[in-house]
Amino acid sequence: MKIGIAADHGGYKLKEIIHPFLAKLGHEVIDFGAYKLDNADDYPDFVIPLAEAVAEGEIERGIAVCGSGVGASVAANKVKGVRAALINDHFSAHQGVEDDDLNIICLGGRVTGNMAAEEYITAFLNARFTGAERHLRRLGKVAELEK
Repeated sequence: MKIGIAADHGGYKLKEIIHPFLAKLGHEVIDFGAYKLDNADDYPDFVIPLAEAVAEGEIERGIAVCGSGVGASVAANKVKGVRAALINDHFSAHQGVEDDDLNIICLGGRVTGNMAAEEYITAFLNARFTGAERHLRRLGKVAELEK
């Protein structure tokens, strides 16, 4: 699977752990930055290009990391076609894909441990959207807001 990753200074260290983890699982990883630790950088500068690539189908799924994951989630969801969520548990990591067709997982580099991040990412990447009628109906209502 082609996976995009992005992080600001608050998520940089976790992104640098996630990248080789994804490669070890056999995924093609596209890194949208940051490429160095810079405490003055801003999460939208990395998360928005990641979100645009997901929305345009250039990558299948994305992983966005900032200090808490909140800002990354807010920024990513401003891009039409993106369904991003801050994930802090295993259930939400897979259920978000299965029910809501989540395509970007957001993590907090300052609050999510390395092993937990790997667990959430694995659940996210292994999950598939069910396409159940009730989920399609709900997503249709959300899509109306993007028009």
